[in-house]
Amino acid sequence: MTKTMQCKAAVLVEYGSPLEIQTVSIPATLETNALLVRNRMATVCGTDVHLCAGHAMASTSVGKSLPIVAGHEAVGEIVDMNNTEYDSVGNRLEVGDRVIWTHGFCGSCRQCTVENSPTLCERRRGYMAAGPEIYPHLNGTFAEYGYVFPTSGRVRVPSNISDAVASAASCALRTMVHAFDRLGRIQERQSVVIQGAGPLGLFAVALAKESGASSITVVGGPSARLSLATEWGADNVIDISEVPSAEDRAEVTRQLTGGRGADVVIEASGATTAFTEGLGILARGGRYVLVGQLHANSIPVNPSQIVVKHATVVGSVSGAVNHYARGLEFLSRHADSYDWDRMISSVRPLEKINDAIAAMTTEGEIKPAVSF
Repeated sequence: MTKTMQCKAAVLVEYGSPLEIQTVSIPATLETNALLVRNRMATVCGTDVHLCAGHAMASTSVGKSLPIVAGHEAVGEIVDMNNTEYDSVGNRLEVGDRVIWTHGFCGSCRQCTVENSPTLCERRRGYMAAGPEIYPHLNGTFAEYGYVFPTSGRVRVPSNISDAVASAASCALRTMVHAFDRLGRIQERQSVVIQGAGPLGLFAVALAKESGASSITVVGGPSARLSLATEWGADNVIDISEVPSAEDRAEVTRQLTGGRGADVVIEASGATTAFTEGLGILARGGRYVLVGQLHANSIPVNPSQIVVKHATVVGSVSGAVNHYARGLEFLSRHADSYDWDRMISSVRPLEKINDAIAAMTTEGEIKPAVSF
């Protein structure tokens, strides 16, 4: 490959404005342990929607200054490597292999080492945090080529997982695998309520199903997402367009759980009001894990609910390389039981990236993908 090549990328120049297709440089040299990949597919995440709109997100370093190459979900085919033989879980890597990859975790701060929490890395090298003029130029995944930082974990994709699904796994699934670790074991007698029917919520359905939950209820919409939730294992769905009142949804949840409320609540909606509602439907002694609450809004909360219910409330953000790897293993192991590609609602060329983001913004689609 000629090292002076350039490629197309979707660049966020101004918040609230469409992404611009620009020509950006492909790095002429790779740092030691870095990979250069030809992106095969990228998918659109809710975070991309919020970033492009300029919505503030709590505890995130992305988009601090513009312009930036947008996107953080992708699967790429290796075209060049520098002193790399294996992925992060011991699989030998060769040019032509498909991989997904993490943000860059330094591996030498207290969070990475002593606390074993690399998602809280104090010197995180993140995607969507630098512009195309800054080496290695490919600092986002909405581009024809991608750069895997030397400190980024990377995992080879199993052959029975499609490009688009592997891309979705690089964010939504790894996030939920991590959240289930933080949540702790779901036992067979326990009921689960999932707030949100987007990619996070849908993957949560499958994980809860395979964990053996006694019942799974999804609260969200629109109907296409709820239909897929049912297909993947939800016993009940509550369409927020049909039951718009939080109080009424809480009553329906109590009826579905024998009057107790949910033993486990998983917040995957990002809705500002979700936390208050989730506490309300949580059973005494229940556990509540928050995944989607990345907005910067303040909400009124009565902490006595946590005390009186003896509740466990846990936050979970992003995922480390083990969550990426286990997510791919989960998809591969259950590929005969779930049609994972049903989550991918469309595939558009890079030039139509703004249409894909618009579709995700209006929830008109479940998971739009972009091809190269």
